[in-house]
Amino acid sequence: MGGDTGPADPPPPRTLVVVCADWPVVATGCSLDDPVAVVVANRVVATSPGARAHGVVRGLRRRQAQGRCPDLVVVERDPEREVRLFEPVVAALDRITPRVEIRRPGVCAFTTRGPARYFGGDEAVARLTHETALEAVEGRTGVRVGVADGAFAAGWAARLARPVRLVEPGGSAAFLAPLPVGAVGRPDLVDVLVRLGLRTLGDLAALPAADVLARFGTEGRTAHRLAAGLDDRPPDARIPPPDWSVATELDPPADRVDRAAFAARRLADELHERLGREGLACVSVGIEAETEHGEVLVRHWRHEGALTAAAVADRVRWQLDAWLHAPAASRPSGALVRLALVPDEVVPARGRQLGFWGGESAGDERAARVAARLEGQFGVGAVLVPERRGGREPHDAVELVPAAAVELRGRSAVSPIGPGGGPGPEGAPPWPGSLPTPSPTRVLAEPVAVEVLDAGGAPVGVTGRGEISAEPALVVVDGRRSAIVAWAGPWPVDERWWDPGRHRRRARLQVLTDDGVLRLVALEGGRWWSTAVWD
Repeated sequence: MGGDTGPADPPPPRTLVVVCADWPVVATGCSLDDPVAVVVANRVVATSPGARAHGVVRGLRRRQAQGRCPDLVVVERDPEREVRLFEPVVAALDRITPRVEIRRPGVCAFTTRGPARYFGGDEAVARLTHETALEAVEGRTGVRVGVADGAFAAGWAARLARPVRLVEPGGSAAFLAPLPVGAVGRPDLVDVLVRLGLRTLGDLAALPAADVLARFGTEGRTAHRLAAGLDDRPPDARIPPPDWSVATELDPPADRVDRAAFAARRLADELHERLGREGLACVSVGIEAETEHGEVLVRHWRHEGALTAAAVADRVRWQLDAWLHAPAASRPSGALVRLALVPDEVVPARGRQLGFWGGESAGDERAARVAARLEGQFGVGAVLVPERRGGREPHDAVELVPAAAVELRGRSAVSPIGPGGGPGPEGAPPWPGSLPTPSPTRVLAEPVAVEVLDAGGAPVGVTGRGEISAEPALVVVDGRRSAIVAWAGPWPVDERWWDPGRHRRRARLQVLTDDGVLRLVALEGGRWWSTAVWD
Protein backbone atom coordinates (compact mmCIF):
# COMPACT_ATOMS: atom_id res chain seq x y z
CA MET A 1 0.00 0.00 0.00
CA GLY A 2 2.64 2.49 -0.85
CA GLY A 3 4.73 1.82 2.26
CA ASP A 4 6.76 4.99 1.76
CA THR A 5 4.55 7.27 3.79
CA GLY A 6 7.27 6.94 6.37
CA PRO A 7 8.08 4.13 8.79
CA ALA A 8 7.89 6.61 11.67
CA ASP A 9 4.17 7.18 11.14
CA PRO A 10 2.26 5.40 13.93
CA PRO A 11 -1.30 4.25 13.21
CA PRO A 12 -3.93 6.95 13.81
CA PRO A 13 -5.82 6.77 17.12
CA ARG A 14 -8.92 4.61 17.24
CA THR A 15 -11.77 6.96 16.49
CA LEU A 16 -15.54 6.64 16.67
CA VAL A 17 -17.74 8.71 14.35
CA VAL A 18 -21.49 9.22 14.78
CA VAL A 19 -23.55 10.19 11.72
CA CYS A 20 -27.17 11.30 12.02
CA ALA A 21 -28.43 10.80 8.49
CA ASP A 22 -29.72 13.77 6.43
CA TRP A 23 -29.44 16.15 9.38
CA PRO A 24 -29.95 19.40 7.39
CA VAL A 25 -33.30 17.97 6.25
CA VAL A 26 -34.17 16.72 9.73
CA ALA A 27 -33.52 20.22 11.12
CA THR A 28 -36.20 21.68 8.82
CA GLY A 29 -38.87 19.67 10.64
CA CYS A 30 -39.99 17.98 7.42
CA SER A 31 -40.50 14.24 7.11
CA LEU A 32 -37.72 12.33 5.39
CA ASP A 33 -40.39 10.48 3.40
CA ASP A 34 -41.40 13.74 1.69
CA PRO A 35 -39.35 15.15 -1.22
CA VAL A 36 -37.32 17.88 0.52
CA ALA A 37 -34.25 19.80 -0.62
CA VAL A 38 -32.15 22.15 1.49
CA VAL A 39 -30.51 24.93 -0.54
CA VAL A 40 -27.83 27.58 -0.09
CA ALA A 41 -27.58 30.34 -2.71
CA ASN A 42 -30.07 28.42 -4.93
CA ARG A 43 -27.87 25.31 -4.89
CA VAL A 44 -29.01 22.01 -3.34
CA VAL A 45 -26.78 20.98 -0.41
CA ALA A 46 -28.90 18.22 1.17
CA THR A 47 -31.86 16.07 0.17
CA SER A 48 -34.27 13.66 1.78
CA PRO A 49 -34.58 10.01 0.66
CA GLY A 50 -37.94 10.99 -0.86
CA ALA A 51 -36.23 13.64 -3.01
CA ARG A 52 -33.39 11.33 -4.03
CA ALA A 53 -35.96 8.83 -5.27
CA HIS A 54 -36.95 11.49 -7.84
CA GLY A 55 -33.35 12.12 -8.92
CA VAL A 56 -32.78 15.25 -6.82
CA VAL A 57 -29.17 15.19 -5.65
CA ARG A 58 -26.70 17.62 -4.12
CA GLY A 59 -25.19 20.18 -6.46
CA LEU A 60 -28.31 20.81 -8.57
CA ARG A 61 -29.61 24.32 -8.95
CA ARG A 62 -33.04 25.01 -7.45
CA ARG A 63 -34.72 25.21 -10.86
CA GLN A 64 -33.19 21.92 -12.03
CA ALA A 65 -34.25 20.19 -8.81
CA GLN A 66 -37.83 21.46 -9.13
CA GLY A 67 -37.85 20.33 -12.75
CA ARG A 68 -37.08 16.78 -11.66
CA CYS A 69 -39.64 16.83 -8.85
CA PRO A 70 -42.51 19.35 -9.19
CA ASP A 71 -43.70 18.58 -5.63
CA LEU A 72 -40.28 19.28 -4.13
CA VAL A 73 -40.27 21.24 -0.85
CA VAL A 74 -37.35 23.70 -0.98
CA VAL A 75 -36.02 25.10 2.32
CA GLU A 76 -33.16 27.54 2.90
CA ARG A 77 -30.44 26.12 5.12
CA ASP A 78 -30.36 27.31 8.73
CA PRO A 79 -27.04 26.29 10.39
CA GLU A 80 -28.05 27.74 13.75
CA ARG A 81 -31.15 25.58 13.88
CA GLU A 82 -29.13 22.52 12.84
CA VAL A 83 -26.68 23.05 15.71
CA ARG A 84 -29.45 23.85 18.19
CA LEU A 85 -31.25 20.59 17.42
CA PHE A 86 -27.99 18.61 17.39
CA GLU A 87 -26.91 19.84 20.82
CA PRO A 88 -29.11 17.32 22.76
CA VAL A 89 -27.42 14.49 20.85
CA VAL A 90 -23.93 15.72 21.79
CA ALA A 91 -25.07 16.37 25.37
CA ALA A 92 -26.31 12.79 25.62
CA LEU A 93 -22.92 11.50 24.45
CA ASP A 94 -21.25 13.45 27.26
CA ARG A 95 -22.26 10.52 29.48
CA ILE A 96 -19.82 8.37 27.52
CA THR A 97 -16.94 10.83 27.12
CA PRO A 98 -16.50 14.57 27.64
CA ARG A 99 -14.26 14.88 24.57
CA VAL A 100 -16.90 14.78 21.85
CA GLU A 101 -15.86 16.85 18.81
CA ILE A 102 -18.51 18.28 16.51
CA ARG A 103 -17.37 17.96 12.90
CA ARG A 104 -20.52 19.57 11.56
CA PRO A 105 -24.17 19.49 12.63
CA GLY A 106 -25.21 15.85 12.44
CA VAL A 107 -21.67 14.43 12.68
CA CYS A 108 -19.49 14.12 15.76
CA ALA A 109 -16.51 12.03 16.81
CA PHE A 110 -14.30 11.05 19.72
CA THR A 111 -11.27 8.84 20.31
CA THR A 112 -12.14 5.52 21.93
CA ARG A 113 -9.03 4.88 24.05
CA GLY A 114 -10.53 5.99 27.36
CA PRO A 115 -14.16 4.93 26.82
CA ALA A 116 -13.09 1.52 25.45
CA ARG A 117 -11.14 0.76 28.62
CA TYR A 118 -14.08 1.82 30.81
CA PHE A 119 -16.92 0.13 28.91
CA GLY A 120 -15.08 -3.00 27.79
CA GLY A 121 -13.85 -2.50 24.25
CA ASP A 122 -14.64 -0.66 21.01
CA GLU A 123 -17.68 -2.77 20.19
CA ALA A 124 -19.30 -2.07 23.56
CA VAL A 125 -18.64 1.65 23.18
CA ALA A 126 -20.02 1.66 19.64
CA ARG A 127 -23.22 -0.15 20.67
CA LEU A 128 -23.74 2.14 23.65
CA THR A 129 -23.08 5.22 21.53
CA HIS A 130 -25.60 4.08 18.93
CA GLU A 131 -28.29 3.43 21.53
CA THR A 132 -27.63 6.78 23.25
CA ALA A 133 -27.67 8.82 20.04
CA LEU A 134 -30.71 6.98 18.65
CA GLU A 135 -32.63 7.77 21.82
CA ALA A 136 -31.57 11.44 21.61
CA VAL A 137 -32.76 11.93 18.01
CA GLU A 138 -36.19 10.62 19.06
CA GLY A 139 -36.86 8.70 15.88
CA ARG A 140 -36.47 11.66 13.54
CA THR A 141 -33.69 9.94 11.56
CA GLY A 142 -31.36 6.99 11.59
CA VAL A 143 -28.02 6.89 13.42
CA ARG A 144 -24.91 5.11 12.14
CA VAL A 145 -21.68 4.54 14.07
CA GLY A 146 -18.25 3.62 12.71
CA VAL A 147 -14.99 2.82 14.50
CA ALA A 148 -11.60 2.63 12.79
CA ASP A 149 -8.03 3.87 12.92
CA GLY A 150 -8.35 7.59 12.19
CA ALA A 151 -11.32 9.87 11.65
CA PHE A 152 -11.39 9.52 7.85
CA ALA A 153 -11.75 5.74 7.88
CA ALA A 154 -14.16 5.89 10.83
CA GLY A 155 -16.31 8.40 8.95
CA TRP A 156 -16.62 6.08 5.97
CA ALA A 157 -17.26 3.13 8.27
CA ALA A 158 -20.14 5.12 9.76
CA ARG A 159 -21.54 5.97 6.32
CA LEU A 160 -21.49 2.28 5.36
CA ALA A 161 -22.65 1.01 8.76
CA ARG A 162 -25.89 -0.91 9.30
CA PRO A 163 -26.07 0.58 11.91
CA VAL A 164 -22.65 -0.12 13.55
CA ARG A 165 -19.43 -1.04 11.79
CA LEU A 166 -16.03 -1.72 13.31
CA VAL A 167 -12.84 -1.84 11.27
CA GLU A 168 -10.23 -3.99 12.98
CA PRO A 169 -7.07 -2.25 14.24
CA GLY A 170 -4.57 -1.88 11.44
CA GLY A 171 -7.23 -2.61 8.80
CA SER A 172 -8.19 0.93 7.75
CA ALA A 173 -6.11 0.87 4.56
CA ALA A 174 -7.66 -2.44 3.42
CA PHE A 175 -11.14 -1.18 4.31
CA LEU A 176 -10.67 2.02 2.30
CA ALA A 177 -8.95 0.40 -0.71
CA PRO A 178 -12.11 -0.54 -2.72
CA LEU A 179 -13.78 2.86 -2.21
CA PRO A 180 -13.85 5.21 -5.22
CA VAL A 181 -11.08 7.79 -5.32
CA GLY A 182 -13.73 10.52 -5.03
CA ALA A 183 -14.12 9.58 -1.37
CA VAL A 184 -11.24 11.94 -0.50
CA GLY A 185 -13.24 14.95 -1.72
CA ARG A 186 -11.25 17.65 -3.56
CA PRO A 187 -13.17 17.45 -6.89
CA ASP A 188 -10.46 19.12 -9.02
CA LEU A 189 -7.80 16.66 -7.85
CA VAL A 190 -10.15 13.69 -8.17
CA ASP A 191 -10.98 14.63 -11.76
CA VAL A 192 -7.28 14.50 -12.68
CA LEU A 193 -6.76 11.23 -10.82
CA VAL A 194 -9.67 9.55 -12.59
CA ARG A 195 -8.40 10.69 -15.98
CA LEU A 196 -5.02 9.18 -15.07
CA GLY A 197 -6.73 5.84 -14.47
CA LEU A 198 -6.80 5.87 -10.65
CA ARG A 199 -10.29 4.61 -9.81
CA THR A 200 -10.05 3.55 -6.16
CA LEU A 201 -8.36 4.68 -2.98
CA GLY A 202 -6.25 1.54 -3.16
CA ASP A 203 -4.90 2.65 -6.53
CA LEU A 204 -3.95 6.03 -5.05
CA ALA A 205 -2.42 4.54 -1.89
CA ALA A 206 -0.23 2.21 -3.97
CA LEU A 207 1.61 5.15 -5.55
CA PRO A 208 4.91 6.29 -4.00
CA ALA A 209 4.18 9.16 -1.63
CA ALA A 210 7.14 11.19 -2.90
CA ASP A 211 5.86 11.00 -6.48
CA VAL A 212 2.36 12.08 -5.44
CA LEU A 213 3.79 15.04 -3.53
CA ALA A 214 6.00 16.04 -6.47
CA ARG A 215 3.12 15.86 -8.96
CA PHE A 216 0.15 17.13 -6.95
CA GLY A 217 1.68 19.09 -4.07
CA THR A 218 0.32 19.18 -0.53
CA GLU A 219 -3.25 18.51 -1.65
CA GLY A 220 -2.15 15.29 -3.32
CA ARG A 221 -0.05 14.37 -0.30
CA THR A 222 -3.07 14.78 1.98
CA ALA A 223 -5.26 12.66 -0.30
CA HIS A 224 -2.55 9.99 -0.44
CA ARG A 225 -2.30 9.81 3.35
CA LEU A 226 -6.07 9.47 3.70
CA ALA A 227 -6.18 6.73 1.07
CA ALA A 228 -3.45 4.86 2.96
CA GLY A 229 -5.50 4.92 6.17
CA LEU A 230 -3.38 7.58 7.89
CA ASP A 231 -4.30 10.96 9.33
CA ASP A 232 -4.58 13.81 6.86
CA ARG A 233 -1.42 15.30 8.36
CA PRO A 234 1.55 13.73 10.17
CA PRO A 235 1.18 13.49 13.95
CA ASP A 236 2.42 16.55 15.84
CA ALA A 237 3.30 16.04 19.47
CA ARG A 238 3.36 19.75 20.25
CA ILE A 239 0.69 20.97 22.69
CA PRO A 240 -0.56 24.51 22.08
CA PRO A 241 0.75 26.73 24.89
CA PRO A 242 -1.96 27.89 27.32
CA ASP A 243 -1.37 31.53 26.45
CA TRP A 244 -2.69 30.95 22.94
CA SER A 245 -6.21 30.69 24.34
CA VAL A 246 -8.24 33.88 24.48
CA ALA A 247 -11.00 34.82 26.92
CA THR A 248 -13.22 37.76 27.77
CA GLU A 249 -15.51 38.73 30.64
CA LEU A 250 -19.09 39.58 29.70
CA ASP A 251 -20.21 42.56 31.73
CA PRO A 252 -23.14 42.81 32.06
CA PRO A 253 -23.80 39.05 31.80
CA ALA A 254 -25.16 38.00 28.39
CA ASP A 255 -28.41 36.12 28.18
CA ARG A 256 -28.95 36.78 24.46
CA VAL A 257 -27.11 35.22 21.55
CA ASP A 258 -26.48 38.48 19.69
CA ARG A 259 -24.69 40.11 22.64
CA ALA A 260 -22.50 37.08 23.33
CA ALA A 261 -21.84 36.52 19.61
CA PHE A 262 -20.49 40.06 19.19
CA ALA A 263 -17.93 39.39 21.92
CA ALA A 264 -17.17 36.02 20.33
CA ARG A 265 -16.34 37.70 17.02
CA ARG A 266 -13.73 39.87 18.73
CA LEU A 267 -12.30 36.79 20.43
CA ALA A 268 -12.12 34.91 17.12
CA ASP A 269 -10.25 37.79 15.49
CA GLU A 270 -7.84 37.95 18.44
CA LEU A 271 -7.20 34.20 18.32
CA HIS A 272 -6.68 34.28 14.55
CA GLU A 273 -4.19 37.15 14.81
CA ARG A 274 -2.33 35.57 17.72
CA LEU A 275 -1.87 32.27 15.90
CA GLY A 276 -1.06 34.10 12.67
CA ARG A 277 1.86 35.87 14.29
CA GLU A 278 3.28 32.42 15.06
CA GLY A 279 2.63 31.14 11.53
CA LEU A 280 -0.06 28.76 12.76
CA ALA A 281 -3.71 28.00 12.05
CA CYS A 282 -6.30 26.25 14.20
CA VAL A 283 -8.12 23.10 13.04
CA SER A 284 -9.83 22.22 16.34
CA VAL A 285 -11.10 24.72 18.88
CA GLY A 286 -12.69 24.38 22.29
CA ILE A 287 -15.54 26.77 23.13
CA GLU A 288 -15.88 27.41 26.84
CA ALA A 289 -18.55 29.46 28.59
CA GLU A 290 -19.19 30.13 32.27
CA THR A 291 -22.49 31.22 33.79
CA GLU A 292 -23.06 33.64 36.65
CA HIS A 293 -23.73 30.61 38.88
CA GLY A 294 -20.34 29.03 38.17
CA GLU A 295 -21.60 26.46 35.66
CA VAL A 296 -18.97 25.67 32.97
CA LEU A 297 -20.04 24.66 29.46
CA VAL A 298 -17.55 23.17 26.99
CA ARG A 299 -17.86 22.02 23.38
CA HIS A 300 -15.16 21.06 20.88
CA TRP A 301 -15.43 21.79 17.16
CA ARG A 302 -13.21 20.48 14.37
CA HIS A 303 -12.93 21.53 10.75
CA GLU A 304 -11.45 19.66 7.78
CA GLY A 305 -9.25 22.65 6.93
CA ALA A 306 -7.82 25.55 8.89
CA LEU A 307 -10.46 27.55 10.75
CA THR A 308 -10.57 31.19 9.71
CA ALA A 309 -11.65 33.90 12.12
CA ALA A 310 -15.08 33.98 10.45
CA ALA A 311 -15.43 30.19 10.69
CA VAL A 312 -14.55 30.22 14.40
CA ALA A 313 -17.02 33.05 15.06
CA ASP A 314 -19.76 31.13 13.24
CA ARG A 315 -19.23 28.02 15.30
CA VAL A 316 -19.22 30.02 18.54
CA ARG A 317 -22.48 31.72 17.55
CA TRP A 318 -24.08 28.39 16.61
CA GLN A 319 -22.97 26.84 19.90
CA LEU A 320 -24.18 29.80 21.95
CA ASP A 321 -27.54 29.60 20.21
CA ALA A 322 -27.71 25.86 20.99
CA TRP A 323 -26.90 26.46 24.67
CA LEU A 324 -29.15 29.48 25.28
CA HIS A 325 -32.14 28.06 23.38
CA ALA A 326 -31.89 24.51 24.66
CA PRO A 327 -34.86 22.89 26.45
CA ALA A 328 -35.38 24.15 29.99
CA ALA A 329 -33.95 20.96 31.51
CA SER A 330 -30.54 21.39 29.80
CA ARG A 331 -30.40 25.18 29.44
CA PRO A 332 -27.63 27.05 31.36
CA SER A 333 -28.66 28.04 34.85
CA GLY A 334 -27.95 31.72 34.29
CA ALA A 335 -26.54 34.34 31.95
CA LEU A 336 -23.00 33.97 30.60
CA VAL A 337 -20.25 35.92 32.35
CA ARG A 338 -17.16 34.53 30.61
CA LEU A 339 -16.33 33.22 27.16
CA ALA A 340 -13.07 31.56 26.05
CA LEU A 341 -11.61 29.97 22.92
CA VAL A 342 -8.93 27.30 23.37
CA PRO A 343 -7.07 26.00 20.29
CA ASP A 344 -6.97 22.21 20.72
CA GLU A 345 -4.90 21.53 17.62
CA VAL A 346 -2.82 23.82 15.44
CA VAL A 347 -1.04 23.31 12.12
CA PRO A 348 1.37 25.46 10.09
CA ALA A 349 -0.56 28.19 8.28
CA ARG A 350 -0.39 28.14 4.50
CA GLY A 351 -0.10 31.91 4.49
CA ARG A 352 -1.28 34.39 1.90
CA GLN A 353 0.68 36.32 -0.71
CA LEU A 354 -0.29 40.00 -0.80
CA GLY A 355 -0.46 41.90 -4.08
CA PHE A 356 2.76 43.40 -5.44
CA TRP A 357 1.36 46.92 -5.23
CA GLY A 358 0.16 46.68 -1.64
CA GLY A 359 -2.00 44.72 0.75
CA GLU A 360 -5.38 45.34 2.32
CA SER A 361 -6.70 48.83 2.75
CA ALA A 362 -8.36 50.30 5.81
CA GLY A 363 -11.62 50.15 3.89
CA ASP A 364 -11.24 46.40 3.47
CA GLU A 365 -10.80 45.98 7.22
CA ARG A 366 -13.82 48.17 7.99
CA ALA A 367 -15.98 46.28 5.50
CA ALA A 368 -15.00 42.94 7.06
CA ARG A 369 -15.84 44.23 10.55
CA VAL A 370 -19.20 45.62 9.43
CA ALA A 371 -20.05 42.30 7.75
CA ALA A 372 -19.13 40.42 10.91
CA ARG A 373 -21.26 42.73 13.06
CA LEU A 374 -24.30 42.35 10.80
CA GLU A 375 -23.92 38.57 10.84
CA GLY A 376 -23.67 38.62 14.63
CA GLN A 377 -26.92 40.59 14.84
CA PHE A 378 -28.97 38.99 12.07
CA GLY A 379 -27.37 35.58 11.56
CA VAL A 380 -25.79 33.72 8.66
CA GLY A 381 -27.02 34.94 5.30
CA ALA A 382 -27.50 38.55 6.37
CA VAL A 383 -24.48 39.55 4.26
CA LEU A 384 -23.89 38.07 0.81
CA VAL A 385 -20.73 38.47 -1.25
CA PRO A 386 -19.96 37.44 -4.85
CA GLU A 387 -17.96 34.26 -5.30
CA ARG A 388 -16.41 33.09 -8.56
CA ARG A 389 -17.80 29.86 -9.96
CA GLY A 390 -17.29 27.99 -13.17
CA GLY A 391 -19.94 27.64 -15.83
CA ARG A 392 -21.18 28.48 -19.29
CA GLU A 393 -24.12 30.59 -18.16
CA PRO A 394 -23.98 34.05 -16.54
CA HIS A 395 -25.81 32.80 -13.45
CA ASP A 396 -23.17 30.09 -13.00
CA ALA A 397 -20.10 32.31 -13.39
CA VAL A 398 -20.60 34.37 -10.21
CA GLU A 399 -22.79 33.44 -7.26
CA LEU A 400 -23.80 35.25 -4.08
CA VAL A 401 -22.83 33.27 -0.99
CA PRO A 402 -22.97 34.09 2.75
CA ALA A 403 -20.00 36.18 3.82
CA ALA A 404 -19.42 33.64 6.60
CA ALA A 405 -18.54 31.02 3.99
CA VAL A 406 -15.45 32.88 2.74
CA GLU A 407 -12.50 34.73 4.23
CA LEU A 408 -13.17 38.40 3.53
CA ARG A 409 -9.73 39.71 4.45
CA GLY A 410 -7.30 39.64 1.57
CA ARG A 411 -10.06 38.70 -0.83
CA SER A 412 -9.74 40.19 -4.29
CA ALA A 413 -12.70 41.70 -6.06
CA VAL A 414 -14.61 39.54 -8.49
CA SER A 415 -13.40 40.40 -11.94
CA PRO A 416 -15.71 40.33 -14.96
CA ILE A 417 -16.07 37.27 -17.10
CA GLY A 418 -12.95 36.97 -19.17
CA PRO A 419 -12.49 36.19 -22.83
CA GLY A 420 -14.51 33.19 -23.85
CA GLY A 421 -16.76 33.49 -20.82
CA GLY A 422 -14.29 32.09 -18.29
CA PRO A 423 -14.99 33.69 -14.88
CA GLY A 424 -12.26 34.96 -12.64
CA PRO A 425 -9.01 36.81 -13.12
CA GLU A 426 -7.50 37.57 -16.46
CA GLY A 427 -5.94 34.49 -17.97
CA ALA A 428 -8.40 32.06 -16.36
CA PRO A 429 -9.20 29.13 -18.64
CA PRO A 430 -12.43 29.64 -20.64
CA TRP A 431 -15.48 27.45 -20.58
CA PRO A 432 -16.21 26.01 -24.05
CA GLY A 433 -19.68 27.07 -25.14
CA SER A 434 -19.79 30.11 -22.85
CA LEU A 435 -20.98 33.51 -24.02
CA PRO A 436 -18.61 36.17 -25.36
CA THR A 437 -18.00 39.40 -23.48
CA PRO A 438 -19.38 41.76 -22.29
CA SER A 439 -21.15 40.10 -19.41
CA PRO A 440 -24.82 40.83 -18.63
CA THR A 441 -25.40 43.63 -16.14
CA ARG A 442 -28.36 41.85 -14.57
CA VAL A 443 -28.93 38.10 -14.21
CA LEU A 444 -32.53 37.15 -13.47
CA ALA A 445 -32.98 35.08 -10.31
CA GLU A 446 -35.76 33.14 -12.03
CA PRO A 447 -36.00 32.92 -15.86
CA VAL A 448 -38.99 34.64 -17.46
CA ALA A 449 -40.97 32.81 -20.14
CA VAL A 450 -40.94 34.70 -23.47
CA GLU A 451 -41.83 34.09 -27.12
CA VAL A 452 -39.47 34.67 -30.04
CA LEU A 453 -41.33 35.05 -33.36
CA ASP A 454 -40.39 35.61 -36.99
CA ALA A 455 -41.83 38.34 -39.24
CA GLY A 456 -44.90 36.22 -39.95
CA GLY A 457 -45.62 35.63 -36.24
CA ALA A 458 -44.47 31.99 -36.27
CA PRO A 459 -42.31 30.67 -33.40
CA VAL A 460 -38.58 30.64 -34.07
CA GLY A 461 -36.73 27.39 -33.39
CA VAL A 462 -33.20 26.00 -33.50
CA THR A 463 -32.33 22.80 -35.33
CA GLY A 464 -30.31 19.94 -33.92
CA ARG A 465 -27.32 21.30 -35.85
CA GLY A 466 -27.59 24.64 -34.09
CA GLU A 467 -29.13 26.50 -37.06
CA ILE A 468 -31.93 28.99 -36.50
CA SER A 469 -35.17 28.22 -38.34
CA ALA A 470 -36.02 31.84 -39.25
CA GLU A 471 -34.75 35.34 -38.58
CA PRO A 472 -36.11 36.60 -35.23
CA ALA A 473 -38.34 39.65 -35.63
CA LEU A 474 -40.42 39.92 -32.46
CA VAL A 475 -40.05 39.05 -28.78
CA VAL A 476 -43.09 38.81 -26.50
CA VAL A 477 -42.54 39.45 -22.78
CA ASP A 478 -45.52 39.40 -20.41
CA GLY A 479 -47.86 39.80 -23.36
CA ARG A 480 -46.07 42.90 -24.72
CA ARG A 481 -44.51 42.71 -28.18
CA SER A 482 -41.24 44.42 -29.03
CA ALA A 483 -39.53 44.49 -32.41
CA ILE A 484 -36.06 42.98 -32.64
CA VAL A 485 -33.65 45.43 -34.29
CA ALA A 486 -30.50 43.30 -33.91
CA TRP A 487 -29.64 39.80 -32.80
CA ALA A 488 -26.67 37.45 -32.45
CA GLY A 489 -26.33 33.71 -32.10
CA PRO A 490 -27.45 31.07 -31.64
CA TRP A 491 -24.92 29.57 -29.22
CA PRO A 492 -25.93 25.94 -28.66
CA VAL A 493 -24.89 23.92 -25.61
CA ASP A 494 -25.23 20.15 -25.12
CA GLU A 495 -24.09 19.38 -21.57
CA ARG A 496 -23.63 16.10 -19.69
CA TRP A 497 -24.90 13.94 -22.55
CA TRP A 498 -23.53 10.90 -20.68
CA ASP A 499 -25.87 11.45 -17.67
CA PRO A 500 -29.59 11.04 -18.52
CA GLY A 501 -30.62 12.67 -15.27
CA ARG A 502 -28.52 15.84 -15.72
CA HIS A 503 -28.42 16.14 -19.51
CA ARG A 504 -29.23 19.68 -20.72
CA ARG A 505 -29.58 20.89 -24.30
CA ARG A 506 -30.30 24.53 -25.11
CA ALA A 507 -29.54 27.34 -27.53
CA ARG A 508 -29.06 31.00 -26.64
CA LEU A 509 -29.63 34.26 -28.50
CA GLN A 510 -28.85 37.90 -27.79
CA VAL A 511 -31.72 40.09 -28.98
CA LEU A 512 -31.85 43.91 -28.99
CA THR A 513 -35.38 45.30 -29.12
CA ASP A 514 -36.63 48.70 -30.24
CA ASP A 515 -37.14 49.80 -26.62
CA GLY A 516 -33.36 49.72 -26.10
CA VAL A 517 -33.23 46.52 -24.01
CA LEU A 518 -30.67 43.82 -24.81
CA ARG A 519 -31.76 40.40 -23.58
CA LEU A 520 -30.24 36.95 -23.38
CA VAL A 521 -32.90 34.39 -24.32
CA ALA A 522 -32.50 30.62 -24.29
CA LEU A 523 -34.50 27.87 -25.97
CA GLU A 524 -34.77 24.78 -23.77
CA GLY A 525 -37.39 22.06 -23.73
CA GLY A 526 -39.29 23.70 -26.58
CA ARG A 527 -39.74 27.02 -24.73
CA TRP A 528 -37.92 30.35 -24.82
CA TRP A 529 -36.74 31.94 -21.56
CA SER A 530 -35.24 35.34 -20.80
CA THR A 531 -32.32 34.73 -18.41
CA ALA A 532 -30.26 37.96 -18.37
CA VAL A 533 -30.38 41.62 -19.42
CA TRP A 534 -27.85 44.24 -20.51
CA ASP A 535 -29.19 47.56 -19.16
